[in-house]
Amino acid sequence: MARRKPGQGQTALITGASAGIGVDLAECFARDGYDLILTARSEGALQEVASRLASAHGVKTHVIAQDLGAIGGGTALANTIKSRGLDVDVVVNNAGYGHAGALTSSDLPTQLGMIDLNVRALVELTYHFWDSMLAKKSGGVLNVASTAAFQPGPLMANYYASKAYVLSFSEALWEESRGTGVHVSCLCPGPTVSKFRERAGTGKTRLAKNAGAAMASAPVARMGYEGWKRNQRVVVTGLPNKFIAGFGKFIPRATLLRMVHNLQSPA
Repeated sequence: MARRKPGQGQTALITGASAGIGVDLAECFARDGYDLILTARSEGALQEVASRLASAHGVKTHVIAQDLGAIGGGTALANTIKSRGLDVDVVVNNAGYGHAGALTSSDLPTQLGMIDLNVRALVELTYHFWDSMLAKKSGGVLNVASTAAFQPGPLMANYYASKAYVLSFSEALWEESRGTGVHVSCLCPGPTVSKFRERAGTGKTRLAKNAGAAMASAPVARMGYEGWKRNQRVVVTGLPNKFIAGFGKFIPRATLLRMVHNLQSPA
C-alpha cells in the first residue's frame, strides 16, 4: 500500500506560478501530494507548468489566468475558484515585482501597481481564505517577501517598503494563528535567479555586482517550503542573506540608509 503523502486531499493556490520561485514552490507542494491552483497572467506558460507537474506527481492541477495587479483581481480570482467548486487549503502569495531606480524614474502606474500587486492582492487573497483555514485548523499562508524587507531602500524605495509590509503582516498573522494548526511563514530571499531581476533591473546595481552569485530559485523555494511546513515565522535563504537581514539592527539608521543607497546605485 502506497504511503499517504502529507498534502494529499489538500489544495495549494500559488500566485506568480508561471516562472521562477513560483514554479519551484508549486513543484514542492506537488511533490508532497497537494493539488494545485496555479495563477499568473500568462495562461500558456501556466498550462505548461500544470501539465508537467500533474504528470510528474499525479496531482490535480487547475489553471486560472488572472492579473492580480488589477484592482479587485484577488477577489475575482477567489470568485472563480469558488465557481469551479474548488477549496483552498494553502495560499502561496508569490506574485510581485520591483523597479530599480529613484521614485520618479518610472511612471506613476508602475509605482502604484507595485503596491497593488505586492501588498493589496496579497492581503486580498489571504483575507478570502483565512477564516476557512482557521475553521479547519490546518493549511496556511506562505508569503514571499525579500531581504529588502529588513531596511528602507533608497533607489528602490517603494519595493523595499512593500516587502516590509509583507514581512510585518506575515509575522502578525503568525502570532494570530499560534496554536490553531494554521501555518504562516514569510520567505525572504536575497538575490535570486529569476525573471524578477530582469523586470526590476536589479542586476545592474552595485549590490548585484558585489553580492556574488545569485541563488537558484529551486533551493530558495525548497527552503521556503520546508520552513512553512515547520511553521517557521521568517525564512531567510542562505547565510550571507541572514547576515544582511540582521546587520541593520546594529548600526545607526542614517548610516544604514547611506549604505543601501550606495548598494542600490548603478554599478
